[in-house]
Amino acid sequence: MQRGILPFYAAVAAFLLIMRLGSGPAWGAIGCDLNDPERDVKRFFPKSTGYKVDTFEIQKSGGQQLLYKIQARLQDKLHGLYEMIDVPYTLYVINANKKKIGYIHGVDQKGRYGAIEIFLSLDLDERIKAFYIQKMSGEYAGKFRDPEFAKQFIGLTIGDFDEFDVITGQGTGKVVEIKNPVPEAAQEFRHILRGTKKNLILVNEFVRMAPVLSPKKGAPAK
Repeated sequence: MQRGILPFYAAVAAFLLIMRLGSGPAWGAIGCDLNDPERDVKRFFPKSTGYKVDTFEIQKSGGQQLLYKIQARLQDKLHGLYEMIDVPYTLYVINANKKKIGYIHGVDQKGRYGAIEIFLSLDLDERIKAFYIQKMSGEYAGKFRDPEFAKQFIGLTIGDFDEFDVITGQGTGKVVEIKNPVPEAAQEFRHILRGTKKNLILVNEFVRMAPVLSPKKGAPAK
């Protein structure tokens, strides 16, 4: 009898431990940061003299009300590991001689083969200066990370994405003019466009509330 009971209790204990770890800090939501901020900030903003980091969470910045607002603008629900309400988002605020000149912000977008890390550098009008996929897996990743593909996003704003349906991939304006470099990977292409729209929405929301929230300061201006 004891031989049967011990393995059972051992299994239950292991399960409870896993559940506990799964809800703890070590397994919490993970944000999307630049791999090498010093290098990347200079690459996207050659005239920059420094930057600071502001960190936001939808849960802390506005809770369910902010979540619903973002979903309404995105025209899709936030879901899955990369879009939990407590995911930390890092906004790099770029300066030149102590004057703010732009932003860099990244998001994780679920793709067919895992997370697609989409970064945008933006001017003060939140217009895309550079589009950069930091991480992507799959046989077509190289095509989507090609600079020629990235160039198509330069100059776009959230206004250009307002009428773009992230679920169907249909819409009007400049966004639908972006050419998919891999027609056979239409699903991945839609994921990238959705992630870009989500990125722009988040930047727009975070930038507007930053002076009020006084978010945590990260890397000091240099």
